[in-house]
Amino acid sequence: MTRLPLVALRAGAVVLVAAALAGCTSGETAPSPAPTTDGATPVPDPTLTADSTTDEAKAFFDMTVSRHLDGGGAGDGRTIVDTLTAAGFDKAAMQVTPDSTSIGRAADTVQFSVLWGSDCLVGQTGATGFASEVAPVLGTGSCLVGTTRTIDW
Repeated sequence: MTRLPLVALRAGAVVLVAAALAGCTSGETAPSPAPTTDGATPVPDPTLTADSTTDEAKAFFDMTVSRHLDGGGAGDGRTIVDTLTAAGFDKAAMQVTPDSTSIGRAADTVQFSVLWGSDCLVGQTGATGFASEVAPVLGTGSCLVGTTRTIDW
């Protein structure tokens, strides 16, 4: 009995495996699964009415200021107050801190607020971005502590 060299046996095995695998493919790729949707309905933008709850008013406040700033709008107090007024908030219910320090330098941050019922919508903008919160009205009836700017425009 003759023995085939080991190299010939290995080569034959490789050819058989390759032939078997070639028969398994058709050359076509499997179709991608169809994209699925989670069934979520787009959430509408918040709105503001005189009857809005504090949470609804804050959502509208946040959307208004964020869109203004994200769109390249200025973060100075007057521009923020004007933006909130144009969106429907009462200018007479607002407070804003000065845009500059006592020595004339630009303030690092500007705080602004809107009195909403028995709550305050308080926002702050500066180099670190925009942040907001709901706070209780102070004993003075105002929303911000410290020196605020007269809104006379």
